[in-house]
Amino acid sequence: MDHLLIRPEQTGDYRAVEELHRRAFWNLYVPGCQEHYIAHVLRSHPDFVPELDLVCEVDGRVAASIMYTRSWLTDRQGTRVDILTFGPLAVDPALQRRGVGKRLMAESFRRAAGCPAVVIFGNPGNYVSSGFKSCRRYNVCLEGDVFPAAMLVRELTPGFFDGRRYLYADSPAFQIDPQAAEDFDRDFPPMERAFQPSQEEFFIHSNSVIRLPADAEPGSSE
Repeated sequence: MDHLLIRPEQTGDYRAVEELHRRAFWNLYVPGCQEHYIAHVLRSHPDFVPELDLVCEVDGRVAASIMYTRSWLTDRQGTRVDILTFGPLAVDPALQRRGVGKRLMAESFRRAAGCPAVVIFGNPGNYVSSGFKSCRRYNVCLEGDVFPAAMLVRELTPGFFDGRRYLYADSPAFQIDPQAAEDFDRDFPPMERAFQPSQEEFFIHSNSVIRLPADAEPGSSE
């Protein structure tokens, strides 16, 4: 990589970014993908955060993209805190595992200074090296005190998490119409839908939870 530039996404990037997300996610989690449609609809949603809509150019070509939406944490007293969620995050398959996505994340965290935290769902192996930890470490859960193995938290404001239980809620922006996604995909060149092992890995991560006693201390293992 001779030259890498991280900058805000521009209107003229939209199609290239959607094509990038399609290449990066095709057959990764399911046969085909919807991430390019999600990227398309997020931009017009009120929870979208345009100042954190970034692309990474490598040698003058858009090679990575990250998009953020607002999300929320609520404690047991009903106090709600605004936080952030990113996704989709895409890196061109030809440049994956070369630090491009990590540099793009790091720059987005720098620009998000002042926000308490970022919560995402993803493969822990892809994110722990960028400072993400299990949601159980910070006592962040879903409804019913469920701690998904794939729910990861990165504290942006040191000391924000003080042990209290937080309930996480993401934006309804991700509640897309599957048929609309299918219709949108028809505007792209045909690609074969197929099974690959990463889909089973995704199933395992997305259906696994951390089972601990309700009164266990955050970060404990028993």
